[in-house]
Amino acid sequence: MGRVVHFEIHASDAQRATTFYSSVFGWTIRKWEGPIEYYLVSTGEGDGIDGAIVPRLGDAPAPGAAVNAYVCTIPVASIEDAISAVERAGGKIVVAKNEIPGVGWLCYANDTEGNIFGILQPS
Repeated sequence: MGRVVHFEIHASDAQRATTFYSSVFGWTIRKWEGPIEYYLVSTGEGDGIDGAIVPRLGDAPAPGAAVNAYVCTIPVASIEDAISAVERAGGKIVVAKNEIPGVGWLCYANDTEGNIFGILQPS
C-alpha cells in the first residue's frame, strides 16, 4: 500500500515561502546542494514526514481557490496561536476554525504562495 512519505510545496517565490513556513511552524529549511533550486524541509522529530519547497513551474492557484492540490495538515498546540502566526507571516485564513468532534479544531489557510493547507489542534 502506498503512503505519503514526502511533500513538496510549490512556490512562486521559494525564499518567501521558506520564510513563511519557518516563522509559522518553526520548520528547519535549507537549500539543497544539488543542481536545481530545491529547499529541504525538516518538520521536526516524531511522527510525520519531511518535504521540500520548490519553485512553481506552472500558474499559481487562483486567488481564493478552495482546493488546488493535495492538502497537507499540520498539527499545532494552539490553533489560535497558529492563526495569529499565519496572519503575521503574510498568510490568510480561508476556512475559519471548526470543531470536529473527537478530532479537534481545524481551519484552512493560504500561504504566501496561494497554496492551501490545514491547521489542526488535536483534542
